[in-house]
Amino acid sequence: MILLNSREIIGGLNMAERELVIPGDLLGEGIAGSGTYMENGKIYASVLGLAERKDKLIFVIPLNGIYSPKTGDGVIGKIEDVAFSHWIVNINSPYFGVLPLNEAVTDFVDLTKTDLTKYFNYDDIIFAKISNVTKTKSVQLTMKDRKCRKLYGGRLIKITPAKVPRVIGKGGSMVEMIKKYTGCQIVVGQNGIVWIKGEKEDLAIEAIQCIEEKSHTTGLTDKIKEMLENEEGGNNGTKANS
Repeated sequence: MILLNSREIIGGLNMAERELVIPGDLLGEGIAGSGTYMENGKIYASVLGLAERKDKLIFVIPLNGIYSPKTGDGVIGKIEDVAFSHWIVNINSPYFGVLPLNEAVTDFVDLTKTDLTKYFNYDDIIFAKISNVTKTKSVQLTMKDRKCRKLYGGRLIKITPAKVPRVIGKGGSMVEMIKKYTGCQIVVGQNGIVWIKGEKEDLAIEAIQCIEEKSHTTGLTDKIKEMLENEEGGNNGTKANS
């Protein structure tokens, strides 16, 4: 006997917008995507997350989980090791990234005479792109993109990788708003690492953590804007009274 939960009784979810689901929730009929499973011709959620439908494909974006590298992702990583002709990079994943010399610099480098730490040293923080992920999860990185660079100073915070789209916002709207109100440079990696440097780093961090915590709620942009405006007004008032 199959037990039905309350959402099955009403015929599944209306996924015109993303909706928070728990494992076992009925999602409907179609093609089962990631974060789902099929039983008796119907699709159910297998993880806690946000359900979404694209045509016939139904999938769930998990609210928690590890970062799984994908080709084309921009990631923030830390140089863990310097080898003969490449760097090993921690990308907040079960798999390390490999940055080959020819993907890192355009100069000709005589490896017999050059110390690669001249370019990237241990513990350096970089923003790189994933150029290839093999079936065995060998992850190759590249710096050959205008956005790729070494990140100096600033602070790093870690968020759930699945929440990254919410932090960035539609067309970059959310992160640009945070930059505007905090005067900070902000780089968001698809791997859930965020680099922040600037005038009001604490406020930027508070906003990003708030987005992560409330990513499933509606009207989030307005809530974050109100928070930033109130904080800015409070700081201005403090300065005026000092």
